[in-house]
Amino acid sequence: MAEPLKEMFNRAYFERLAKETYAVYPQVKRAAFLREVQHGNDVRELNARMRHAAITIRGHLPSDYRKAVHVLKAIAPRMPKGYTALLYPDFVGVHGLDDPDFSLEALKYFTTFGSSEFAVREFFRRDAKGTLKVMRNWAEDENEHVRRLASEGSRPRLPWSFRLEAVLKDPKLTTPILECLRADDSLYVRKSVANHLNDFSKDHPKYMVDLLRSWDKKHPHTAWIAKHASRTLIKAGNVDALALFAFDSKVKVRVDDLQLSPKRLKLGDTLEITFNVVSEAARSQQLVIDYAIHYRKANSSTSKKVFKLKEIELPAKASARISKRQRLVDFSTRKHHAGEHLVEVMVNGKSRAQAAFDLKT
Repeated sequence: MAEPLKEMFNRAYFERLAKETYAVYPQVKRAAFLREVQHGNDVRELNARMRHAAITIRGHLPSDYRKAVHVLKAIAPRMPKGYTALLYPDFVGVHGLDDPDFSLEALKYFTTFGSSEFAVREFFRRDAKGTLKVMRNWAEDENEHVRRLASEGSRPRLPWSFRLEAVLKDPKLTTPILECLRADDSLYVRKSVANHLNDFSKDHPKYMVDLLRSWDKKHPHTAWIAKHASRTLIKAGNVDALALFAFDSKVKVRVDDLQLSPKRLKLGDTLEITFNVVSEAARSQQLVIDYAIHYRKANSSTSKKVFKLKEIELPAKASARISKRQRLVDFSTRKHHAGEHLVEVMVNGKSRAQAAFDLKT
């Protein structure tokens, strides 16, 4: 069984943190810090442990905030990169709001060890205009982690964080950042830009489509961003989003012989979905084929989840046999419940066929 995520901040991690802190700041009282930072952690989850550490370590570093950050800057290269390195930007987000210029520069440094995307939002919420000015400069930085921070930190609907209401109301606020990054060489950055735009699609779909329409999608990096950003609208059959990629919402096709195998499954089994897509047109058609599963919820209602399947060019009067296998397992974001589940096949955003299977948990 996988170790809980909260165990990233375990005793071994804090012992190493205390050791490296002592190496660069010998005044720290290691035993007292270790005792305080671990107290109560048995009932804290991942981010609560991190926040407790950010608050606790403040009392064991220099009382001057800037000097304390300089100590953390010396510690960061000595500690592992990754999620646990979010401790340093979290420290800045908790203790540095009254010193924004210095703090934002610190977040730029710390993001190369573990993303500052959550901490920077605290500054954005307090001063959107000032923070956006800094982030726009980050979008031109030579370091891909800093460029990504400009986009990811200003996303209106960043997962695991609060929403940026100002951007939800006015997506033009962050558009200069996205314009700067629309053909970025780094896939890491491009994914963030696409996700940022996909956030737009949930509140301002017309604005997002118009923005993408204005971009030169002959550049492969821009084309990739545009396609990935449009995924939610394409799955929903948005006519304007489909048209961006030459997908006609009124294609002449039918879906025949939808088969689910087996029709009775238990958790851990693999469902096989097969069907034929048949052209009824006298010309070739560009098709985006998706499928959805209507998952049974604990209260017996259902929740629809759309999955991308494939894109094809279907010649006139031709047919294509499509198949997909999906294993039914629980995730932290989805727990399965027993009962009938509906599978729906969609072509260019429109439902074309349905079938059901029964899940036993």
